[in-house]
Amino acid sequence: MRDQPAKDVRRLIRTTTEAARKGSSLATSASPETDSAALLEDVVRWLDDAKAEEIVSLPLKGKSALGDYMVVASGRNDRHVGAIAEQLREKLKARGESRVRVEGLGACDWVLIDTGDVIVHVFRPEVREFYNLEKMWQAEIPPDASRGDSSQH
Repeated sequence: MRDQPAKDVRRLIRTTTEAARKGSSLATSASPETDSAALLEDVVRWLDDAKAEEIVSLPLKGKSALGDYMVVASGRNDRHVGAIAEQLREKLKARGESRVRVEGLGACDWVLIDTGDVIVHVFRPEVREFYNLEKMWQAEIPPDASRGDSSQH
């Protein structure tokens, strides 16, 4: 039943977007910039320790209020994706991160780990290729988009 990832994606996007709209502490960074950079370093190291593949970190500053950084990684299969996510959740808990939310562990096609400052996506390779989040978030925001110029719509 491969229609499940699409449902999971819509739920993940809706949950994160609603949290941002409501000003939830899950969607905004309450920590100083140095704390989120240190958290990013820890997350990338832990993903590497868990044998995650193709780890990519993307800065979100100036692009989104959802967090400071996004990390995208792959697991070899659904069991590996789930194991990576569980290990990361445990490491974050041990680090004292209390705002961690995890979505998608049921199917393990795409698991989202949201710390508020760093958002981590762990995919099966074919799901990652399909959604191609890196390409979407690496794109530069046009200058007039920030001014709300609606003349192009």
